[in-house]
Amino acid sequence: MLEPLLPVRKKAGRPAVWTRRQLIDGIRFRVRTGVPWRDVPEQYGSWGRVYELFRRWQRDGTWQRVFTQLQARADAKDLIGWDLDVDASATVHRTRRRAEGRRCPAPARTTPPTSKPDVLVTFEAASGSTLTVR
Repeated sequence: MLEPLLPVRKKAGRPAVWTRRQLIDGIRFRVRTGVPWRDVPEQYGSWGRVYELFRRWQRDGTWQRVFTQLQARADAKDLIGWDLDVDASATVHRTRRRAEGRRCPAPARTTPPTSKPDVLVTFEAASGSTLTVR
């Protein structure tokens, strides 16, 4: 499923010691478990090679292209539900900023604000994953 979405390999040079599949599985293992790169098991290739492939594809936009194309395929098959949830509460915004440890001066107003409050938009996929945009 991923093979046609990945960049074409250059054939020149030495043959690869680790297959691309092993390296991608190593990247998936690291992202799924959250272990440090140095703790990726050797069965997926050397941790340095796994990390190098991850960073190279991250820099050139390969991961973003793969994600966008997989998302488009899933949407075409109607596997993604694009539900919209809007929360216009400024209190939620202030609470989040304080919870993140940011400095926020307490509002010193006696009159209601004249500007519109922040709007949070949440997209929820059929798989249960959500994306919140402020």
